[in-house]
Amino acid sequence: MAHRRIAVFSSHLSPAGPTPSGVAQRSPEPDEPPCVATSSCSAGDAESQRDGEAGCIFCRIIRGESPAFKLYEDDVCICILDSNPLTSGHSLIIPKSHSPSLESTSPSVIASMCSKIPFLSNCIMQATQCDSFNLLVNNGSAAGQVIFHTHLHIIPRKAGDQLWPSESFQRQPIESNQEIVDLVNSVRDLVSSRS
Repeated sequence: MAHRRIAVFSSHLSPAGPTPSGVAQRSPEPDEPPCVATSSCSAGDAESQRDGEAGCIFCRIIRGESPAFKLYEDDVCICILDSNPLTSGHSLIIPKSHSPSLESTSPSVIASMCSKIPFLSNCIMQATQCDSFNLLVNNGSAAGQVIFHTHLHIIPRKAGDQLWPSESFQRQPIESNQEIVDLVNSVRDLVSSRS
């Protein structure tokens, strides 16, 4: 269990070991999978560099400076195989613009990324012969985010794979008490003030 949790946290760090065949900065052979093409992800201003863009592994992948197995690319985002997957086909949808967190990512970029989920997840599930998937966002250190560049995980699943031990936990119904009422009111007030 601990190994799987660590894999989630470190799943998008640089690949361990030698660079796989076909992902070096060269033209792939006909039978090799394509690598990420060079795309625009500039170094940006001093503020974005402080946020980690200059050393961001995802920005390096987008610029074609680091290897990755590309599944999809458009003007807004790319989809790559996770370099340390939890399951076969575990993939990441990454915006080409550097944003260190979900809340700092432009709503139009998030909308574009999310609009690709049905298409990409369907292709990934069919290729991996899976019937389900988890969609996951780690946002912030406490949630396990280790690369501060917004990204979405698509994790293909098969019945009975027991990937998440928490799936066997018995969930308890919510209780209507003062703590819950205060939480609901607090969230509603924040939503109203920011709308």
